[in-house]
Amino acid sequence: MISTAIRVARVGSAAELAAAVLMMLGFPAIMVAALIPSVYAFAAAAAVTYLADHYLHRKGSYLVNRLSKVRAGLSIRFLIRELLLILLLARLDLANNLIYYGAIGCFIAFYGLQAPHGAVVTLIRNRRRLPVATRNVDLKSRIDIPDAPRRGLLDRSAEKMLHLDLAAVVGILISAVAGSSVAGFVGIGITLGLGSLYVLALVPYVSGRKIPPDADKVLVAVDDWLHEYKPQTVLYFSGSKDSAYQVNMWLETMEQLDSRPLIILRERIILQNLAPTTVPVICVPGGVHLMNMDLSTVRVALYAANVGKNIHLLRVPTMKHVFIGHGDSDKLASVNPFSKAYDEVWTAGRAGRDRYAIADVGVRDEDIVEVGRPQLAPIQGWEGVPEGPRGGAADGRCPTVLYAPTWEGWDGDPGNTSIMLAGESIVKKLVKADPPVRVLYKPHPFTGTVLPKAAAAHRRIVALVEKAGAERAADSRFTADSAEQEKAKADLVRIEARIAELVGTGGEKADEAEASRDGVVDVDRYEEIARLRGEWNEAYWRSFPVWEHRVIEGAEPRLYDCFNVSDAMVSDISSVVSDFIASGKPYAVTDSAELGVEEFKRQNTAVRAAVILSNSAKELGELLGAVRDPAADALAEDRKDLKEYLLGPDDPTSLAQFNTAVANLTLKADTRNLGQESRAAAAGTPGADELSDALSAQPPTA
Repeated sequence: MISTAIRVARVGSAAELAAAVLMMLGFPAIMVAALIPSVYAFAAAAAVTYLADHYLHRKGSYLVNRLSKVRAGLSIRFLIRELLLILLLARLDLANNLIYYGAIGCFIAFYGLQAPHGAVVTLIRNRRRLPVATRNVDLKSRIDIPDAPRRGLLDRSAEKMLHLDLAAVVGILISAVAGSSVAGFVGIGITLGLGSLYVLALVPYVSGRKIPPDADKVLVAVDDWLHEYKPQTVLYFSGSKDSAYQVNMWLETMEQLDSRPLIILRERIILQNLAPTTVPVICVPGGVHLMNMDLSTVRVALYAANVGKNIHLLRVPTMKHVFIGHGDSDKLASVNPFSKAYDEVWTAGRAGRDRYAIADVGVRDEDIVEVGRPQLAPIQGWEGVPEGPRGGAADGRCPTVLYAPTWEGWDGDPGNTSIMLAGESIVKKLVKADPPVRVLYKPHPFTGTVLPKAAAAHRRIVALVEKAGAERAADSRFTADSAEQEKAKADLVRIEARIAELVGTGGEKADEAEASRDGVVDVDRYEEIARLRGEWNEAYWRSFPVWEHRVIEGAEPRLYDCFNVSDAMVSDISSVVSDFIASGKPYAVTDSAELGVEEFKRQNTAVRAAVILSNSAKELGELLGAVRDPAADALAEDRKDLKEYLLGPDDPTSLAQFNTAVANLTLKADTRNLGQESRAAAAGTPGADELSDALSAQPPTA
């Protein structure tokens, strides 16, 4: 019941739901207290609404935004409470008392301060928003970007300003009880004084030396940096907040390129959700600004997604354009017809090439290059279930099976994911398996965002795993090394504290201008954080018994970390399956659409070495048998062959293949540009540099 209410209200927790309910009930209670009249009841109800409002704002609750959509926004809530205070005074027969007129005058003046306060805050934010935002780009030595106002002045500024009425409200209530106006006027003075000081504290940041340079100066500084840095390979990305993972997966590869890398983003929200990196990053929201940017040294542009804004860079003829995608699977997105707009399409292995040939969407075979998947380097191979502490099995081994279903997709087709039709059957059979196995459940982060049925199925699966976990913990067959777990938990606390310290001393700034100015990464700190995160992952898995079922949501531990501690996986048609194949471990894929084994394998290359599950999951025994006894693993050789077909050979490494592909395409771009220069010289037209600049500066055609 509570979970349903949380989902409907779209709040983050039961505490947020409780705060929202208290706030909604508090205002009618205030009105009743004012009509009775009861000063004490009024004070109690008002205190509840103040605290609930503050809590919801501090948590960034979705409900706060929705209230403003139904004309119950922040200012209205405060105004209603103040009007009800005036009503209380009238019902107490204080309408002719000086405090009554003082209260009216105070609230009129206080709301008069809201306009200049809001205007100043908006002006500061607008003036501190640069035409481009950067990371790892040295702007500090080129332009003077002044410090932002202290974060406390701008963070939740409207809420803080309105809460200053608390002094006046408390003082007026004390006056109503005491029969003296002194406390009320003291409170009124404090409210109006603090409100005025708040506005005055912000005024210096709207003019003079406290505002950043204008757009032209910032753009010139960025071009100066580009001219000095001379980027050669660009990773270009545009998308929504939820798609940030698509660019994050390429950051480590970009850091290891042999050529000088640059990342270009188009949305500020992506920059805010970008993982830490040492690669220079430029966020250019404006298409015109991007088109005028000096990218004359770039020879290869890499695209991780097919989106409309790609055209703003695709129009540049002096560089070669490559679609690299954000995963390799049999989904239709992997053979998007838009891919023919690029000079080349890079796939992991032969399978990607064949997909385009079968799809016949206009991508020529000679334009496809197999480069492997550099991101898969952290995935470890399988050497069978390791010996371990007692886990309820006669030989002391308890295999781990990862259930990692994909989400329901935008079209809501129930065949996209196993979670609705097969998820509970899969988990029930796994938690009841004999000999026992450990279950890790890691759902796709988008699960339930489109279909309520998917969200409900996810909650039921979580409940199943948690119930099974509690039953196993009470089973005497399963023992744990409590001392080792306590040590691991202590290590987690220590590591998290150190990471928080490092991130805090060099972390993200709330102000865009400051973040761009000071956003050059400290490499030593970056490397220490990376090392600590590896230690955190190792400590995390030691912090609970090897037989304990777990629900794993959120960014940590990462999916590949779950791969490495698992002995097998159950999933759906998605890039997760292709990635897991890199481990060589047994896996199963659910035919949720009930195509049948042969047709399912015909349509989906990645399942040709998988155990195919029906929605009843009755075939799970074959998967568990392969995990427990490698000699019974009939699909081992098929997995080895499929791995090379999907992901390419192990030698040379994928990173080496990727770097070679970049170098080859760079050579093609240089050859093309030299050809243009030669033809221009032969025809007596402007030289290559001028021609290149002219072509790059051409506006896009409709």
